[in-house]
Amino acid sequence: MRFSLLGPVAVRRGDRVVPVGGPKVRALLAALLLQANRAVSPSSLQGALWGEEPPVTAASSLANHVMRLRRALEAEAEDGSRLSATPYGPLLRVDEGELDVREFTGLLTLAREARGRRDWPAVSGHAGAAMALWRGRPLSDLPVLHTLEAEVRHLCEAHLQALEWYFEAELELGRHTEVTPELSRWAAEHPLHESLHVLLVTALYRGGRQAEALEVFETVRTALAEELGVDPGPALRAVHQRVLTADPLLLKEQSKEQRKARPVPEAGLVTAPPAPSAPAQLPLDATLFTGRKNELRRLRAVLEQAADGNGPGVVAVTGMGGVGKSALAVHAAHLLRDRFPDGQLHLDLRGHGTATPRTAHELLASVLTDLAVALPEDTGHRAALLRSVLAERRVLLLLDNARDSGQVLPLLPGTGHSAAIVTSRSTLTDLPTPHHLSLAPMDVEEQRALLCALCGSDRVEQDLDAALRILAACGGLPLALRIVGARLAARPAWPLATLADRLAPEGPGRLSTLAAGHLQVRATFAASYLALRDSESPGEREAARAFRLLGLWSGQTVGPADAAALLDRDPARAEELLEQLVDAHLLQTPAPLRYRLHDLLAEYAVECAEADESEQEREAARLRMCVWYALALENARLAIPEGGQLPPRLGQEPPAPLPVFTDEAQALAWCRRELAGIGEAIRQAGESRRFDLAWRMAVWLLGYMRTSWWTGHWESYLQQALDIAHGRAERHDEQHAAQHDDRLGRAWLLRSLGACHGMSRRPDRAIEAFEEALTLFDDPESQAATLAYLSVAHGAAGHGDQALTHARAALDLHLSSGGNRHRTAIFMSTMADALRVSGHLDEAELHYREAIVLWRDHGDANGTAVVLTNHGDVLRELGRRDDAFAALDEALATFRRIGNAALTAECLVTMARTHARFDEWTQGRARIHEAIDVADRHHLGSWLHEAREVHDMIELGVIESTWPADR
Repeated sequence: MRFSLLGPVAVRRGDRVVPVGGPKVRALLAALLLQANRAVSPSSLQGALWGEEPPVTAASSLANHVMRLRRALEAEAEDGSRLSATPYGPLLRVDEGELDVREFTGLLTLAREARGRRDWPAVSGHAGAAMALWRGRPLSDLPVLHTLEAEVRHLCEAHLQALEWYFEAELELGRHTEVTPELSRWAAEHPLHESLHVLLVTALYRGGRQAEALEVFETVRTALAEELGVDPGPALRAVHQRVLTADPLLLKEQSKEQRKARPVPEAGLVTAPPAPSAPAQLPLDATLFTGRKNELRRLRAVLEQAADGNGPGVVAVTGMGGVGKSALAVHAAHLLRDRFPDGQLHLDLRGHGTATPRTAHELLASVLTDLAVALPEDTGHRAALLRSVLAERRVLLLLDNARDSGQVLPLLPGTGHSAAIVTSRSTLTDLPTPHHLSLAPMDVEEQRALLCALCGSDRVEQDLDAALRILAACGGLPLALRIVGARLAARPAWPLATLADRLAPEGPGRLSTLAAGHLQVRATFAASYLALRDSESPGEREAARAFRLLGLWSGQTVGPADAAALLDRDPARAEELLEQLVDAHLLQTPAPLRYRLHDLLAEYAVECAEADESEQEREAARLRMCVWYALALENARLAIPEGGQLPPRLGQEPPAPLPVFTDEAQALAWCRRELAGIGEAIRQAGESRRFDLAWRMAVWLLGYMRTSWWTGHWESYLQQALDIAHGRAERHDEQHAAQHDDRLGRAWLLRSLGACHGMSRRPDRAIEAFEEALTLFDDPESQAATLAYLSVAHGAAGHGDQALTHARAALDLHLSSGGNRHRTAIFMSTMADALRVSGHLDEAELHYREAIVLWRDHGDANGTAVVLTNHGDVLRELGRRDDAFAALDEALATFRRIGNAALTAECLVTMARTHARFDEWTQGRARIHEAIDVADRHHLGSWLHEAREVHDMIELGVIESTWPADR
């Protein structure tokens, strides 16, 4: 367990934040930790919680808070209770290395001792380690500190002492250039602290920045005068005077030993300036680093093996912008500093961004200079020299933000004990290392832990719903979450819901909201996109175009075939472009040859499309996708041997090759996989000038939806397309509406919607839709089919006479218009259903037998199984047990094979009725339990209700003997 007071109060077990309660409980925990392993009197604890005038209920309240804290800690304890009661007050046990305050003060003691013996590397190491523990003002999440304020002031003063000693040691070691930025930041945070400004003036002067050094002195002199009414102290005045007079003694000279150790330049070499023997250039470690447990373990294992000489010691950490590559690499490097005592070098390769990428020649000069090695002029000689130097030392290179492998290769160590971490937004598959660590977005638990660490677990738990909405909006990107944490920290009065609303899709825009100072998600994405868009390579510019066009189809998964239509390229080239975007981490590949944009990247891609593509090209790309989906659906429907009337064909050339289906299973699998894309195509068609494509796609889905309508997608798509047709008819003149078959489209949609209502056991709504569709169809074939649908709906509603009337009219019209044999199966089945509902069981049985032959000839598995189920039910009523089960067994096997869950449940219910009809109660119970399970798993409410009714009848030992007219 790890207790942290140097910042917000926090308790962690591993990477997980342990919740400990509200402000009072955290204040109690802080007071006990500051006196760890010692009993703390109740009066001291009351002072910490309530100050000098505690309430009359303080004793009982304190006892309650102690109890809550004990429960929170005991829930995590593996070795007994942490918090125990003693005669003198509570005692909190803390083991070695568990409390950051103890570790902090211990490191300061070591730094003080090293400073006494002028061991500057040790001073820098100990003071720097102490600074790394600092997460901000201690107990910063407690609103009122009361008697703990004195402890906080003491820790803040100790932190300033650590800063002074660290920067003093760095200057003594000649690292004034490296520490100037960080020293400037700390001096700015403490504008009245003279010692830090003395060091800053010295560092600037030694770096050749005399004017800036003088400016710093004037700034602090003015601040002291205005804030305190005093002049600078003697140390600051003295260093100011030495800068004014350009005192050469202020420039630290090398010792004799350093000059003797300096190598003599060889011919053709440019002498490098002196540098410290062990550079420590790692950026500041990420505060509150959370998650990435498995990735961190893998990264450390590789680097530790390299440090032991069991390389190769090169790890490539890749991923999309904002996913936390650099944070992970820096954190791992800090953890392993002691394994690489000869130095840790950090280089920003500027591979992605607005700046020009750094060349290998320039980077090698920087590294060799930092390692105090003479520079050859030739790039190849520099790379060879670097490998020789690294082979004799233990150095860790952090090569951040690489453009490609070519930029990195000359910098990699060869043999020896050195190692390199390379981060990049490119996959770097050609980098010569087996260790490639690809970072995916964080999972929900990692995100939640990071959000709790950034803004406090109490704040998250108080509005968990808003917290989850924030996590969803951030899409698993640590950068986005850290921006959220920064914004919430700057606005403590904001509830999480306020920011969650701003990040909602209907809000002002997530990318604009996900920005805090220099941290901007949009800018991070832009670095990757602009590198492609503005590249000199035509292939990369084409990949940038593909990225922004994919934004027009955002939220969907695509493959090379449909992407070919969107991009107006052949499928092979489309696949190359998609893979290129995957390599650039601008596109994800969740399955082989399936691609999608990350949620936030999709929003950015839309912006890029609007900025860099004309309105005409955007509209053309969308229309190509809609036409492609409409034609592909036609192919799928034609591969499904369903005997119904086919909608009118589109009769248009495809914008890209269409999928080819050799059998029904392939067509059904394609529809199932592409269902979300089809829905998007319907939506976008409705917003285009070719709105007729919407009704065509919704209607052509019938072949697939006969076995999957119960999911609700089809009804939603049909209603959406019907709304589009009605809306367009109101906004366009008759000529334009006729051009796109608006009347015909509404007729087909209404008939399909009626079929969907009928499948969902809503006969009244089905009848209403069919009757309206009948008024819109003009041709006999369509009218006959609609009459057949009306017959089925009336039968389901228990209207036997109407069902029979419509069935006869449909069959007569079909035969008189010369209907083909395949569709005759439908009308024969409809007649059989009507005869069954109206009580003519013998006639119904004969028609079913004839219909089954027709369905089998056509090869329609689903249609055949439907008729077999109804035939079996009639045979049940006629008392023909074996014939009934022969039909029902075949029907059940077919429904299960093709995945029709609703009709599987219906067939099982019919089988249970049949068993009960013949007093086979055990078998009937088994079948009805199966039916209940299927209906419950697939949320089939109507079937579940019927199955439970039959279950109750079977349990009572009774079953109806006639066909239920109200079924």
